[in-house]
Amino acid sequence: MTSEPDAYVWVWLPGQPEPVVAGGLARTDRSLAGETVLAYTYGRSYLQRPDALSLFSPELPLRDTTFDPADPLPNRDWRGYSPSDGRRPLPLAGCLRDAAPDAWGRRVLNASVAANPDSDLGELTYLLESGSDRIGAIDFQRSPAEYAPRSEPATLAQLARAAELIEAGEPLPDDLLAAAGHATSVGGARPKALLSDGGRHWIAKFSSSTDDRPVVKAEAVGMLLAARVGLDVAPVAVTQSAGLDVLLVERFDRTADGRRLMVVSALTVLGLDELSARYSSYAELASAIRFAGWPEPAAQMRELFTRMVLNIAVSNTDDHLRNHAAFWDGTELSLTPAFDVAPQRRSTSVATHAIGLSADGERSSQFRVARKAARSFGITDADAASIIDNVQHTIHSCWKEVCDEARLSKSERTQLWRREILPEYASWDQT
Repeated sequence: MTSEPDAYVWVWLPGQPEPVVAGGLARTDRSLAGETVLAYTYGRSYLQRPDALSLFSPELPLRDTTFDPADPLPNRDWRGYSPSDGRRPLPLAGCLRDAAPDAWGRRVLNASVAANPDSDLGELTYLLESGSDRIGAIDFQRSPAEYAPRSEPATLAQLARAAELIEAGEPLPDDLLAAAGHATSVGGARPKALLSDGGRHWIAKFSSSTDDRPVVKAEAVGMLLAARVGLDVAPVAVTQSAGLDVLLVERFDRTADGRRLMVVSALTVLGLDELSARYSSYAELASAIRFAGWPEPAAQMRELFTRMVLNIAVSNTDDHLRNHAAFWDGTELSLTPAFDVAPQRRSTSVATHAIGLSADGERSSQFRVARKAARSFGITDADAASIIDNVQHTIHSCWKEVCDEARLSKSERTQLWRREILPEYASWDQT
């Protein structure tokens, strides 16, 4: 790095209640995809710590060098998966981009910082102005010496009102600016915010003014069904604020005592950019899990396969690579609980997934494609058929109970059943 960092990366090491400086980000004179390339360098003092961990070994191994994400170098010391054609050039290392705000968070910052929802504040501003209670165990600061968290307490009612005003394009009053900050460091495109309550940490997902279907409660149904099937899934609850539905999803990147866990997206695991990610597949992610960087690969591949089958069953076709993630402990990866299991509207009976299901990239949202893909997950044909049958049987048997828990009305249940939940297309056998 030839200049002083423009931002400092702080990290919560495992078991530690306070963050430490890991390194710095600095602008380069290069751009990629319209964004300034930000190079990363570990701090010398961090590298000398006996408990220092790589932020993600495949792209930022613990080395005294400057990492240019637009010219990624292979890490030959990494025991796990490495794409055969190398990691894709990026303007910002994937593990750092995972901690940045996404579409909704950027929209909130545009409104609160620039008072213009169409602004482009630049990546460094988004990193430095977004809330510190972000997903994972990384934060960004202007100082290498003093950690100053950017977050203040807010109630669910304040969070909901701030989301409503931002979505409507209306200015935020001063008393809601702090509440808006809770929405700046979380991913996705729909209105949401981070909430802490009695030592528990939640993502609050709000209804949108444009919703013409029970989007929030439908996601609750998807998550509850995933849990009933036996998947590892984040706990959820449906509540209301100002008469609007709110889905509370318990965060899995925080421990009971508030410690932070490192998380990377599947996009980062596979070393892809947003454009190339659309050509990826569940089968490719399963191939990554086969490598030594993942403990108990057979169990994790089975979990991933069952998630794929469940997504077919509940029309969760927006299952792109940022909607899959893994814990990173500095040495190994393991799947996080499932999240964003959100049934999607169908304009026709036919539906396709955001990524491929099988190794050949087929995306048709059908159980037959899952059966074809099973061998990529180390699963036999008979076992795949058993998993698919169990998912369907479980959904049938617990449908009423789940709908009650998600507070769906009779008409909302009719709207979802056989349209988004167990749609007929999923069971068609045509090729």
